[in-house]
Amino acid sequence: MTYTDIFIDFDDTLYDTYGNAVIALNELYEHYELGRYFNNPGQFFDIYWQTNHKLWHQYAHGQISRDYLMIERMRRPLQAGTTADGKPLTPTTQQCADMGNKFLKLCADKPGTVEGAHQLMEYLKHKNYKLHMCSNGFHEVQYHKLRASKLIEYFDTIILSEDAKANKPSPKFFDYAMQTSKATRETTIMIGDNIETDIRGAKQAGIATIFFNHFNLQHPDNQIADYEVNKLSDITQIL
Repeated sequence: MTYTDIFIDFDDTLYDTYGNAVIALNELYEHYELGRYFNNPGQFFDIYWQTNHKLWHQYAHGQISRDYLMIERMRRPLQAGTTADGKPLTPTTQQCADMGNKFLKLCADKPGTVEGAHQLMEYLKHKNYKLHMCSNGFHEVQYHKLRASKLIEYFDTIILSEDAKANKPSPKFFDYAMQTSKATRETTIMIGDNIETDIRGAKQAGIATIFFNHFNLQHPDNQIADYEVNKLSDITQIL
């Protein structure tokens, strides 16, 4: 099959969202002096990651709002902390919102990319593919990260769930992506690191897929993707 258009997920496919967030969480912990309430940073971080994963899953399926995600991913970890007199923390909604906004700003300033991201994009651009970013991330944050990482210059189209008014894996997202990019399903392929939102969503929309399994996840859907790679550089052997 000859492809002309490539849909590419952004977070943890090209942009090192996890690595940048680890740095930002440490900065957040220091900024708000959370050591007053936790025995060690890991106590806060572990609950944050568990909470964040669950909330993003709910957000992707339209079960919660952006604001709820932003507030709750700070509220729940904070509630595990204790004051000097041993009482549990009871952060207000405004405190959680402020902390969530601070965290987003800290994250968005980070330029870190996944190994091989720029090289892959240079390769694909040189091969004259039309490149379209497809992301569930927040509008202003994604543009900030695109500029910080110097990845924005590679894309012909930026397709975000807030503009589509639907999240991956919803068919509505991919319908919007097709309309916006003016691509055709038969000549489009999706690259992404999330087996559910990127791969299953694209396949259900009739789009070929490359699963970027850089975390070497064991998954039951090993037959769902058309291709699977562990390194971005391996994609050059496919496209």
